[in-house]
Amino acid sequence: MHTECRAPILDSTITCPHCGHSQNETMPTDACQWFYECKGCGTLLKPKPGDCCVFCSYGTVPCPPIQAHKGCCS
Repeated sequence: MHTECRAPILDSTITCPHCGHSQNETMPTDACQWFYECKGCGTLLKPKPGDCCVFCSYGTVPCPPIQAHKGCCS
């Protein structure tokens, strides 16, 4: 079975669980982003237990390493 490699999606919308503010952001391709300050309320978001980054926890698209099935920060 042949699988094709696809370029990762780099845009993700983060939604703050505290105030509901949503913001489109571009994800880094070479590292996980562990912290994100909400542009609405200023809350510092951290990944949920078991997630590698804020995009995997609060974004509409998981981070590029997870998209590539490599695991994050490897």
